Amino acid sequence: MHSSLVSRSTLCALLALLCACSPGGGSDAPPAVAAAARDQGLARDLERIERAARARPAQLELELRARAQGLAPGSAAALDVLALRGWLAALARDRALSEQIRQQLRDWPAGALRPAAGVAAASVGAEYLRAHGDLREARKLLLAVDAQQLNAAGPALRWRYYDQLAFISGDSGELDASLNYGHAALRLAEQIGQPWRIALTLVGLAHTSDRADTPARARQLINQALAEAQKDPDPMTLNRVYTMRGILYASDSDSSITLQANSDALEQATRAGADSVRALGLANFADYHLRQGHPARALELAQQALPLARATRNISAESVARSNIGLAKIAMGRVAEGSEDVRAGIMLDEQQGALSYASAGWEELAGYLEKAGDLAGAVNAYREHRRVSERVLRDETRKLLLEAQERQDAEQRARDIELLNRDNALKAEQVQQRNLALLLWAAMGGCVLVSLGLLWQAFRRVRRTNEALAHSNASLKRQSETDPLTGLANRRHFQAAIKSLSGVEGLTASVFLIDIDHFKRINDGFGHAAGDAVLIEIAGRLRQAVRDDDLIVRWGGEEFLIVARGREGLFAAQLAQRLLDLVGGRPVLQDGREIPVTASIGFVSLPLPPHGLRLSWERAIDLVDTVLYLAKAHGRNKAYGVERIDAADAPAAALLTARLEAAWSEGRVGLQVLSGPAAARPAGAGATTPQGTGA
Repeated sequence: MHSSLVSRSTLCALLALLCACSPGGGSDAPPAVAAAARDQGLARDLERIERAARARPAQLELELRARAQGLAPGSAAALDVLALRGWLAALARDRALSEQIRQQLRDWPAGALRPAAGVAAASVGAEYLRAHGDLREARKLLLAVDAQQLNAAGPALRWRYYDQLAFISGDSGELDASLNYGHAALRLAEQIGQPWRIALTLVGLAHTSDRADTPARARQLINQALAEAQKDPDPMTLNRVYTMRGILYASDSDSSITLQANSDALEQATRAGADSVRALGLANFADYHLRQGHPARALELAQQALPLARATRNISAESVARSNIGLAKIAMGRVAEGSEDVRAGIMLDEQQGALSYASAGWEELAGYLEKAGDLAGAVNAYREHRRVSERVLRDETRKLLLEAQERQDAEQRARDIELLNRDNALKAEQVQQRNLALLLWAAMGGCVLVSLGLLWQAFRRVRRTNEALAHSNASLKRQSETDPLTGLANRRHFQAAIKSLSGVEGLTASVFLIDIDHFKRINDGFGHAAGDAVLIEIAGRLRQAVRDDDLIVRWGGEEFLIVARGREGLFAAQLAQRLLDLVGGRPVLQDGREIPVTASIGFVSLPLPPHGLRLSWERAIDLVDTVLYLAKAHGRNKAYGVERIDAADAPAAALLTARLEAAWSEGRVGLQVLSGPAAARPAGAGATTPQGTGA
């Protein structure tokens, strides 16, 4: 099970080496003995490089490239070296090199090693995508590997595959799948018998267990990981273990374990010469001190991280460091200066295409500005969060639609082929019947009626097939336009349905945008299953407030959109108050726990006085989005509605929307403010709600 146990083939190789080195062995080793020695040396080099991979991936790739010289093309050793070189190139974010190596793996010569090369190619591609935050495509690439390919790969390659898949699935919110893949990786690590692999797998399982709201199990796993790492210690493995230990104990009232773990992690990164890892560790340590309310210490650590991140070109660490420098300054009262630093950090994420991190950065900035009393800045930051999250959602939706379309096209092709086969069979049957009729016509005229009957039966069969096909297409259309979690309409359905409410001059309806307050806290404090339960329950409560002919849509994440046909009198304000009361009037029950929930709402009823302003649905949503974030900036659990706007056309309205709070103060916009019920805190809620701000 452990590295002290030596395989039979290894023992044979060692005995051969001993014989070669004995007094009677002579100085010229037999070729087989020399080859065994080379294989043993290469195996040791590969393990050493893989263990240190995250410390200096670019330098280690160069070393491994030189080590590969002289290996037989197409050999198992050449494949092992190329696979590890590709993984190192992906860790170093070297797109050109990782893609070049990936292509070489895909083009591996036919033979017994080709399936393993396919697994290695998927692993290299997924690691590069993961490093750039594209988790969906990374997971898709790994899942495309079939079981036959995977079984043909060696244990180390399969371990790397399952370890990657567990990590990516966990970050994608697929916690059950992450645990399953993690346990598969653990079995392989134990089979290989190398404690460092076991330790790293246990780190991943601990992280997933913590996300799955089982902190006691997570701490048990990280303690096992530490014990395994200490059996055969190396700095990078210990760095990973200590880093996760600090994360898992961060919620303790006694911060000594977290402080010690973070210090140990930084010490191990220094020992490994891993300045890039050390930079990210310092930046994350700064984040810990921010959450503990120590902005001065956070600023000091983040400022230490920044030059290291720049020197090692670690864009992720530079982004985190810049953002934490800014947040610390805001917390210390240097609001304008801090805002600029945070924006610079977010810009780095956007430039790298890490839009999900950029969206979270804007949201965090908005929370800090709100606490600092800069409500206008908070609203602007929330709007930027909206802009980026909308882009992320559009990209995700586009990928989902393309995948759905591919499935529908494949199913349609299969149905077309089936219908063609049936049509050919029908034609053959028709020919056969016609020939039979001609042969028997002279003897029996009634055969004509028999033939017509057969043709009628065939016609009915084709008609039933077409009806089934139409029913299947309608079912697929319904599925593609429905949110699978809540059962509400999704954006695709909205795009089609809104046309019936929006004429040439614009929308005639009342529009409501509802955002669940502090939803991230619910996920972090109660678990993602609880978050899903909240979304399902709130969707049901919203259905109670609207009529059957109103449009209710899961707009994205924790947001819902309602387009109601009624616009008479106080209808919009009455419905907004009813929505606040339904959402926040009672907690959501999940597994015996009470989860307090409130919402912030923006609403408008079109056309708007005093000029009878009509807006397109896009402009209307932009307007309610803006007033929604006023509700969030002014304390949440509120509904802000636009009663009037001093604009005669859409461009004038857009200008006022961009400076809505100022226009409200000037009297050019009339807003109505409604408050929701006070949310009851369940017993013990303070122990499960994490620190920090959420939206």
